[in-house]
Amino acid sequence: MSTETNITPRHTIAVLVDNEPGVLARVVGLFSGRGYNIESLTVAEVDATLDRSRINIVTCGDDMIINQIRAQLERLVPVFNVVDLTDEGPSVERELALIKVVAHGDDRIEALRVADIFRARAVDSTLGSFVFEVTGDSNKVNAFIDLMRPLGLAEVSRTGVVAIARGADAM
Repeated sequence: MSTETNITPRHTIAVLVDNEPGVLARVVGLFSGRGYNIESLTVAEVDATLDRSRINIVTCGDDMIINQIRAQLERLVPVFNVVDLTDEGPSVERELALIKVVAHGDDRIEALRVADIFRARAVDSTLGSFVFEVTGDSNKVNAFIDLMRPLGLAEVSRTGVVAIARGADAM
């Protein structure tokens, strides 16, 4: 008996835009208006002189859907460049998460041990809880969260994926 999995490819798309009110709403509206899901979204100013921001969007879709998304993003007026980092070549992706763990006794010791293995830092500590900071790709962050669940995971706050292409070429 063969089991066929239907996994939709995950893509990280970087969009360089004018840093002005309403641009993010237009980009997000493009996705929601067509029923495309956004798994992660980050945005920040990257060039104060030119007044530009970079939006990193993680979404899923086959080649046809991703090509449609790119074409529609490129047609938006305040968009300067759209790059599918997943298809353009090697890239670096990172995410930061703050994870609160409420633990006592052996669970507290185990939480510290697991944090050490993942190179997570305890950025806050009380007698009954820790707040850990973990960075890495999304799989690493997810694995850390999964291991903290039975130890007293209480709360998670994630930044979303930031990504950049490797090598000398720039957006």
